[in-house]
Amino acid sequence: MVDIATRVWNHKWKIDPIVRSLIDTDFYKLLMCQSIFRNKPDTTVVFSLINRSTRIRLADLVDEGELREQLDHVRSLSLSRGESTWLRGNTFYGKRQMFRPDFMEWFEGLRLPAYHLEKRDGQFELTFEGRWPEVMLWEIPALAVLMELRSRAVLNSMGRFELQVLYARAMTRLWEKIERLRRIDDLKIADFGTRRRHGFLWQDWCVQAMLEGLGQKFIGTSNCLIAKNRDVEAIGTNAHELPMVYCALANSDEELRQAPYKVLADWHEEHEGNLRIILPDTYGTEGFLRNAPDWLAGWTGIRIDSGDPVVGAETAIRWWQERGEDPTKKLVIFSDGLDVEKIEDLYARFHGRVKVSFGWGTMLTNDFRGLVAGDALAPFSLVCKAQSANGRPTVKLSDNPAKATGPAEEIERYKRVFGVGRQEVQEVVV
Repeated sequence: MVDIATRVWNHKWKIDPIVRSLIDTDFYKLLMCQSIFRNKPDTTVVFSLINRSTRIRLADLVDEGELREQLDHVRSLSLSRGESTWLRGNTFYGKRQMFRPDFMEWFEGLRLPAYHLEKRDGQFELTFEGRWPEVMLWEIPALAVLMELRSRAVLNSMGRFELQVLYARAMTRLWEKIERLRRIDDLKIADFGTRRRHGFLWQDWCVQAMLEGLGQKFIGTSNCLIAKNRDVEAIGTNAHELPMVYCALANSDEELRQAPYKVLADWHEEHEGNLRIILPDTYGTEGFLRNAPDWLAGWTGIRIDSGDPVVGAETAIRWWQERGEDPTKKLVIFSDGLDVEKIEDLYARFHGRVKVSFGWGTMLTNDFRGLVAGDALAPFSLVCKAQSANGRPTVKLSDNPAKATGPAEEIERYKRVFGVGRQEVQEVVV
């Protein structure tokens, strides 16, 4: 097992680059990329970094030259032969050759496009522009680089024994969480922590700890490289990015209203089974389900990713019942702001009413709260979102208005088109 503290102490970035592979990314990005490659290959998009936790002045903590060095390293990466073989030949969700030959040929020749970086008011303005299938693959590496550079900036001031004690405490904390989760009889939980991890080596350690501590209750990781290296399932379906861009491309209010369902119709053609998971909250869960076509009720399940998770799950259960579906045969994946207490509470409330699963993110792979002076390693909310498509702004409303993005006038238009009423503001921690 890797001695993380010693690796940090002896750190040389060319031995331990932050992003080690193009598949050091979330599985859903590759699934979405293939869909976009097929359906919207020539769409031009702009993605940009957004630090929701403005108290963390990243440009004051992280050296710009080191950031550029890491981003340039990411641009130098390409698929290895072993990685290509794994993607081409492995079985994902019971399906062999999930990734089609034409997509794989394109992916094998890919280098990520250029980036644009500036400093403004203590923050980095990091943007990516180009063809959607290429630019979208910057999201996870960009977040991983910034999160780990922030971690390294704090760790650089610590001595060797301090580092040993720090990681011993963090390991103990995680193991205590695992021991609590172990008591949940039919638990199904996956690692969703790539985008806001403390670091690659730490995420890899967390996955190994979950494997040993939870056994078959641990169903996999969203991180493709770790899934490959540790021989566990790669987990993921789709994300808000798809409806955000499809909606930006709409030419009328009616096209806008139908765009989130057009996304899933395209997805429906490519995938089946456990990949047919609805993510309904991009423009409000209640309105999405109220206007959804009947065929969506037959999908496998739903992912709850913003707002009050209890409200979201209860809304989904009512919707299935109204559509003549049996909720006990449906899967509900909780994935927003989870830690052990919330996992325990949600399991107790919904177990037996639906099939319950959890995508555990930041508090799995980056819970260093209170372990250093000034809480300087506490996790924070950093995202990389599509800002425009073919020159038109994108919008995300969410079930939590604190997560809304887009120009104010477009946000109001989207609220009108999608019938979004009063929303409950919730603190965005991670």
